[in-house]
Amino acid sequence: MNINYSKLLNVILSEIIPETYINVKKGNKLFGAAIIKKTDLSTICIGVNKEIVNPLFHGEISTINNFYALNCKIDPKECIFITTHEPCSLCLSAITWVGFDNFYYFFPYEDTKNKFLIPHDLKILEQVFKINEGNYNCKNDYWHSYSILKEISKSIKYRDTLTDKIKKIFNEYDKLSLIYQKSKNKNDIPLN
Repeated sequence: MNINYSKLLNVILSEIIPETYINVKKGNKLFGAAIIKKTDLSTICIGVNKEIVNPLFHGEISTINNFYALNCKIDPKECIFITTHEPCSLCLSAITWVGFDNFYYFFPYEDTKNKFLIPHDLKILEQVFKINEGNYNCKNDYWHSYSILKEISKSIKYRDTLTDKIKKIFNEYDKLSLIYQKSKNKNDIPLN
C-alpha cells in the first residue's frame, strides 16, 4: 500500500490537534487518533483522550467508539488507523479486536515516557506482559504497525518536503504537554 504521509500529518495537524486542545484543557491526556479510508484518504472519524469521563476512553478507544457510532458499515481492513502516540496495551488490543490490519503512529513510547512524562504504556507492557522497552510484535497475523517518522525517513520523496509539518506537530505537542502537566494533579485519572 502506497501511503501519502503528507495526508497523515495533515490529519494530525488539522483534525486531531484542535480537538486535543479542547480536551487537554479539561484535564485529559494528549492522545488522539483518526480513521481514514485507504481508497481516497478521506477522514471517517477522529477521537481524543477522554479519561476524565472514563479511564478506558483513550484516544484510540474514543476513535473506535466514534467509528461504530457512525454505523457506516466500512470494513476496518479498508481503513488506515492513525495514532498520535504508539498505542498502549489496551489500545493495541482494541485495534486487534476491531479488525484493523494496520496502524501508523507519530510519537514512539520513548517520547510518551520521556518527553511527555507519561510512563504507563511502557511500564504496563513490562510489568503485565513482560515486554521490555515496548518491543511488541509489530508485524503479526492481525496487523502491521508503522512509525510515521521512521517511514518518512526512508523516503527521499517525503523526507525533505515534510520537515515543516513534522516540526509543527512537535511544537503543538510541546504546548499540549505543558497544559496537561500543569493540570494533571487536579483530575482523578487513575494513571495520570
